Amino acid sequence: MLKFIKGNLEAIEGVSIYPIISLLIFFTFFTLLFLYVFTAKKDHINTLSEMPLNEPIKTQEDE
Repeated sequence: MLKFIKGNLEAIEGVSIYPIISLLIFFTFFTLLFLYVFTAKKDHINTLSEMPLNEPIKTQEDE
């Protein structure tokens, strides 16, 4: 199965750039996420973490 896929991909010109682009997107996303988490204010993180708990529970009777 892998030989079938590899054979088709080798026939495409410039296909070797896609793994590099994927790695760059992956690395950039997680680097930015890491920076956001470590530079965010503690109050903001606490507010976000309590959001699901602050919503009222909807029951069928409320609808």
